[in-house]
Amino acid sequence: MLNNEYYMANNHGPYEYFDLGDFTLESGQTLDSAKLAYAIYGELNADRSNAILFTIMFSGTSKNMAHYIGPGKALDPEKYCIILPNQLGNGLSTSPHNIDGDQAMENFPAISIGDDVIAQHRLLTEKFNINELQLVTGWSMGAQQTLEWAIRYPNMVKRAAPIAGTAQCTPHNALYVDVFSEALKSDPEFNQGAYTKAHSCELGLKRLAHVFALMGVSAELYKQQQWQRLGFESKQAFLEQFWEAWFKPMDPNALLVMARKWQTGDSSAHANNDLVSALQSITAKTFIIGFEKDMFVPPADLLYEQQYIHNSELKLLPSLMGHFAMLGLFEEDFEAIDGLFSELLAS
Repeated sequence: MLNNEYYMANNHGPYEYFDLGDFTLESGQTLDSAKLAYAIYGELNADRSNAILFTIMFSGTSKNMAHYIGPGKALDPEKYCIILPNQLGNGLSTSPHNIDGDQAMENFPAISIGDDVIAQHRLLTEKFNINELQLVTGWSMGAQQTLEWAIRYPNMVKRAAPIAGTAQCTPHNALYVDVFSEALKSDPEFNQGAYTKAHSCELGLKRLAHVFALMGVSAELYKQQQWQRLGFESKQAFLEQFWEAWFKPMDPNALLVMARKWQTGDSSAHANNDLVSALQSITAKTFIIGFEKDMFVPPADLLYEQQYIHNSELKLLPSLMGHFAMLGLFEEDFEAIDGLFSELLAS
């Protein structure tokens, strides 16, 4: 076990744990003594019908999406009970660095998007006795989980808002995951995942951060020097103080566990590997939300899947922040996303 202070509750709390026990994975392996970390805002009403599930992206935790929750916002904890489950392997839930034994570090078993959703379903049904969700939403890998939810548990999901993500990882995205994973593993101290210090792979994490800096926001943002709106004095400051600072404290094995999930995400398995049939099985009122200048998940990828989802609409936002518009760092991005949540919940 490595003691990485980045993942402590004072940085990412408040959150709680749900004990999954020895958790059987889709691969057939078992994740021993698994725990799912989750945050919760608001209270369930008497008939437990006011729950919203907000799933989490690559490299993120429940803390990173909590700014969308609050009085007067669409996700109002005075009206809804909003639950944010962290991914298995994300650093807060059971992860390579925070366990001992023969599954620790480089020996951590492969986890799937489906595994996350099954664990989340157990949390909602066993812990909270929830059988209806007013909304399931999530960004990027959270969108993969959202679509998996809508396909796997259609009777529970009334509304879905996958944001900048697809039900089936595209070939371009799979290549992107390969590129940033290899950048991370290129650090000599990575040692095939058997590093012995919490912060021993600084070079690899820096290289990974640079790949995200290249693709995470639009080319126009750099051309127009819009990093200045975020408080950075130069492109180099933006690179170091935003991108590198984001990834530097993280655990490399945790990132790679999530990366593999991203790359292998494919909800078509629920329809004999027929993606169209899987998407057509969704019954939730659905907003497919994307960003016009997203280089991870461009609008054409979203449109391809949206056309097969009944009772769905494609909602595109024009932010120069590209894929990372979901962070809401530009006020207009936050307001637009909050507005779409409000519109969907009112439908």
